[in-house]
Amino acid sequence: MIMSAATDTKQERINLRLKHSAKNALERAASFEGKTVSNFILTSALAQAEETIREHEMMRLNQQDSEAFYDALAKPVRFNKKLIDAIEEHEQRVCGE
Repeated sequence: MIMSAATDTKQERINLRLKHSAKNALERAASFEGKTVSNFILTSALAQAEETIREHEMMRLNQQDSEAFYDALAKPVRFNKKLIDAIEEHEQRVCGE
């Protein structure tokens, strides 16, 4: 069974320094949801982290760009001198060949 990061065994710690007004706002918001401040901060931060990761890892294309992208993938690759040089350089730098 996979547990979420919010309910998994606690082994890590993050300390925050914040203004009194910010702490009051967090305490008030947590109480509205019946959560501890720690749980409120963790669940809120994780939700934001997941959204940020999703925004940076997912590409969204409009219809025109989507069709252009698909067309580029569907066409056979033509190996020109620049592409061959780039592949050879990659093999030398990354693959060590």
